[in-house]
Amino acid sequence: MAKSKATAEDDVVVIKKYANRRLYDTERSCYITLEDLGAMVREGRDFRVVDAKSGEDITHNVLTQIIMDTETRGETMLPVNFLRHLIGLYGDKMQGLVPDYLEASMAAFRKNQQDVRSAFEGALGSNNPLAELTRRNMEMFSQAAGAFMPGAATGKAKDAEIAALKAEIAELKAELAKKK
Repeated sequence: MAKSKATAEDDVVVIKKYANRRLYDTERSCYITLEDLGAMVREGRDFRVVDAKSGEDITHNVLTQIIMDTETRGETMLPVNFLRHLIGLYGDKMQGLVPDYLEASMAAFRKNQQDVRSAFEGALGSNNPLAELTRRNMEMFSQAAGAFMPGAATGKAKDAEIAALKAEIAELKAELAKKK
């Protein structure tokens, strides 16, 4: 069954949450899990979660639950101090400004992330100054790590490791060239 793309609302998948806490994907006509919803977010799929009985939009609560479950499994991303500051803003005069600020900050982060990815992809196939900067940063990082890690590679072992990395980079460049 083909779906019309006339409006942005057509692209939003409706997920129904039942009293037994089960989630039903109305697009695929099957039950799904919070992990499936997390995967949909990472894939860029837009969805709206509604309470099956009342029709109330509970997307915010479900997204928060996905974050909590992920953090509980040990995949922590939110620093304790950030969480404390965030909790401290509830009830504060600035609370109304926080959502827009966080949205703008995340949009800027995503743009910067994409710019960096694009720059690195471009650096792999040319003598881009960013590639040279990356090489020097990696070299400095290796030297710094060697100072703090007992038994870190030195001298000939380090040269052999660099040669191996150069060979691996050459292989990656060759693979990228084949895909173009």
